[in-house]
Amino acid sequence: MEKFDVIFIGSGHANWHAAVDLQKKGKKVAIVEKDLIAGTCTNYGCNAKILLDGAADLIHQSQAYTGMGLKGDLHIDWPELMAYKQATINPIHLMLEQQFKAVGIEIFNGTASFLDQHSIKVGEKILSATNFIIGTGQTPNRLPVDGNEFLHDSREFLDLSELPNRMTFVGAGIVSLEFAMLVKAAGTEVSIIEFAPGALRGFNQKYVGKLLQQMEEMGIKIYFNEAVQKIQKRDNQLIVSTASGLEVRTDYVLDATGRIPNINGLNLDAAGVEYKKGGIVVDDHLRTSVPHIYASGDVIDKQIPRLTPTATFESNYLASLLLGENTESIIYPVIASVVFTLPRIAQVGLSEMDIENKKDKYLIKEIPYGKRLRFQTKNEPDAEATLIFNRDSYLVGASVYGDEAPELINILAMIIGLKLTQDDLNKAILAFPSQTIGLISMMAPYLRKSK
Repeated sequence: MEKFDVIFIGSGHANWHAAVDLQKKGKKVAIVEKDLIAGTCTNYGCNAKILLDGAADLIHQSQAYTGMGLKGDLHIDWPELMAYKQATINPIHLMLEQQFKAVGIEIFNGTASFLDQHSIKVGEKILSATNFIIGTGQTPNRLPVDGNEFLHDSREFLDLSELPNRMTFVGAGIVSLEFAMLVKAAGTEVSIIEFAPGALRGFNQKYVGKLLQQMEEMGIKIYFNEAVQKIQKRDNQLIVSTASGLEVRTDYVLDATGRIPNINGLNLDAAGVEYKKGGIVVDDHLRTSVPHIYASGDVIDKQIPRLTPTATFESNYLASLLLGENTESIIYPVIASVVFTLPRIAQVGLSEMDIENKKDKYLIKEIPYGKRLRFQTKNEPDAEATLIFNRDSYLVGASVYGDEAPELINILAMIIGLKLTQDDLNKAILAFPSQTIGLISMMAPYLRKSK
């Protein structure tokens, strides 16, 4: 039996940052991974998605100059774009694996199964450790309906060599809306079927409405309040049927109804680790019900956004905890979230939904920066920000609708997290013209002047 100081189960962002740090600082570390090293985001998630999205985003932004001097027809060659994606993304896990091994981390390929609180089995090997960190993430949900063998998940989609003529998405969450606009820009006919009455509930609903209108104008068909009942194959096509009698004919169906914690096969019961439907239960130090077994990333049962930066933050926290550099509870900063649609929607801090019953304690300002700064926004008149200030005039929440929303929300997250004032912002001379300086100039009058 091999003995380690720390064994990490899973090699994604929830784990590998801590693994590298601990190994470099003298701990004996192992990583167990049943799939590709570096996990979902790196191999078949965020990285692949944003690479493919880049082409659609360029086409989308170019349309703002139609009739205003920009000529030429841009279009997406999907096989060529996918080949570029594979050439760029596919080698990353091999490079990271080499880096992990170079610092001395031992890697075991296979599924980890707990034998007891101090040991796991991987294939025929038995490993033990002083501490374990479970960072196995989530896996795509699969609808329990007739014909679900015809459903595909996001990983399969992100490796499609050819786009079908028609594509249907089940669910109207982040994945569906992002992918739907991407493939529509590439020429595919798109439909979305959603059980709920709306989309993206956690985001500014005014901006979600603007986005849905944009999608409908693009020709994307969206069906709300529809429960998918079955999928059939008939005459070389798929037919998606709902409880109300709706039938959607398509060539490809992507199940984007959510993700579930990836805990099957871990044999958590043998170790006495508590878990729920939403994931592994942890305390404010990310400890499970077994004090020397921790969890990190999307596999945790939590309410905060399950995002790559959140997982990285947790991983870095656990490294400091196990090294004795920190004994405090984990305290999350404000977390910025982005939907990479065309245009983007971003959110950070408090939302209008959060303060629904106490709006008298806050100041809400809508900043139509797109209309007032068209020369800075590449002719994007619909771009807008909604900012929430508390009684002390500190920024405490923001949502942004626009092509540069990801960059703007990062700046706004820093203003919120550091409690910056007008005087603080005046100490920086920012690049002009830019959307950042434009939005900051427009929000400054509402911001606290000094601490």
